[in-house]
Amino acid sequence: MLNRRHFIQKSIIGTAGLSLSSPLMKLLFQNSYQMEMLRNNVGIFTERGGTIAYMITNEGIAVVDSQFPDQSQHLIDEIKKQSERKIDLLVNTHHHGDHTAGNISFKGIVNKVMAHENSMLNQKRGAEARGGLDSQLLPDTTYRSGSFREKVGGERIAMHYFGPGHTNGDSFVHFENANIVHCGDMLFNRRVPFIDKTAGANITNWQEALEKAYNTFDGDTLFVYGHSGDGYEVKGGREDLKAFQNYLAKVMEFVKKGQADGKSKEQLAEATEIPGAPEWKGGQSRAVAAAWTELFEE
Repeated sequence: MLNRRHFIQKSIIGTAGLSLSSPLMKLLFQNSYQMEMLRNNVGIFTERGGTIAYMITNEGIAVVDSQFPDQSQHLIDEIKKQSERKIDLLVNTHHHGDHTAGNISFKGIVNKVMAHENSMLNQKRGAEARGGLDSQLLPDTTYRSGSFREKVGGERIAMHYFGPGHTNGDSFVHFENANIVHCGDMLFNRRVPFIDKTAGANITNWQEALEKAYNTFDGDTLFVYGHSGDGYEVKGGREDLKAFQNYLAKVMEFVKKGQADGKSKEQLAEATEIPGAPEWKGGQSRAVAAAWTELFEE
């Protein structure tokens, strides 16, 4: 479902023949948002930052991730159009600002904020370093390992931690009845990922975590991704987990082979495509640097 501004912008694209990557389009789209219902009252919200998932029923309301304050307020306003009840649960898949800066908009209107323990600690540490702790709404409920479940209305929401990947505190969030999993940034769909080594990212275990996710969920599971590349969606099926797992493996192979052939980290970072994973287009410097650090510096 498109809001009015988004509908107008889509019309402009069609009549003017503009590319989504053009400066004008970026300006037009910087404050737009889109809401799409998936199934069982669970939908996704996209605007600026990592994808948000939400559930709105008469018995309970839950939100996964919060983008930035303005964006989360847009979602809250839309929720209030459908329900006057207090929001039961806000979940953070991990600590990065494009997924948690909007937490503050939920202050006073949400009963519980949940995340993995490391995610909460990373968020708190980053806010303290910036002197911005007052502008954060930190998780008040955390878990350390395995899975953690919370009932919201008639839905069971499970958080799964399969070890370090994108950071050391990423959760897969499963709406069990709807069978929808928010992967957070554990999956960048055909987009070169940010790999946060400063927060415990581990590419080797990331591949294992994706394998565990593939085996934990089933062929009917609908997955929601934190980010996607141009022309790709922020939702899909289990095959996307395998594809991204392959990309990460190919990055490690590329860097290991390049180093053995006498190439420097800087030379390898100039790559715009990883052999064996051509769908992840664009500059590979972030992924290459993280792989180099993991292989040769840790």
